[in-house]
Amino acid sequence: MELKEINNTIFESIKHVDEEGCEYWLARELQKVLEYKEWRKFNKVIDKAIDACKNSDIDTNRQFVQLDKLSINVNGGQRKILDYKLSRYACYLIAQNGDSHMEIIALAQTYFAIQTRKQELYEQEYDLMSEEEKRVYQRNLTKKGNYTLNKTASAAGVKNLDKFHNAGYKGLYNGETADDIAKRKKLRYREDILDNMCSDELIANLFRISQTNQKMINEKIKGEKESCNTHYEVGKEVRNTIEKLNGTLPENLPTPKRSLKELDKYNNSELKK
Repeated sequence: MELKEINNTIFESIKHVDEEGCEYWLARELQKVLEYKEWRKFNKVIDKAIDACKNSDIDTNRQFVQLDKLSINVNGGQRKILDYKLSRYACYLIAQNGDSHMEIIALAQTYFAIQTRKQELYEQEYDLMSEEEKRVYQRNLTKKGNYTLNKTASAAGVKNLDKFHNAGYKGLYNGETADDIAKRKKLRYREDILDNMCSDELIANLFRISQTNQKMINEKIKGEKESCNTHYEVGKEVRNTIEKLNGTLPENLPTPKRSLKELDKYNNSELKK
């Protein structure tokens, strides 16, 4: 399949819904979509994803349900093969632990990351939110993500966190630093750029943050230079993925009229009236 033909529908097309209305994916079907030719290699990725799930103190038995299936051999004989009934979160973890050099894996990471975050609220509730409510929700997630990433970076030997974060911005924003983004958005001195992003721009940055954290931990990145290079590379990959999906690049997304701090002040003043 040509890359340009790959979009969200490829993952939705293999989605199943059980009798209780819960969505799930089958590992054997996901294997083919993610272009793993051998089950043996794909099963190793699943094992890594299960370990990641355990480390998050989430019940793996609910996320990765083992299934025994009958497979018909060339000679007509039958044998049992292992399969998994996967939750959306399980698919997200599999994508995270897949071969990041494969373009389809990058697309899967983006798709399942965004959909999983939406599912942290119920998707229906998220869709009913106003854009301002979505901004607040995504901004809170980026704060938590940056807090975790800062701890990971510091443990890796990063002393200059501003330089480290600018490396990520440069990758995602085609060379722009945080100051460059602030100037383009016409913000006041030291005004928080993340407080002045729409929900889609925050989601793109949240994906950059979470993937950088995951990559640094998985690959045991050490040293400030290597950490900055990693953050830049992840930012660049997120940008490339947005382009491949024909999405809107972050610098082309609209800047909200009010920052989240201004919005908070406005809402508080309205409550006092």
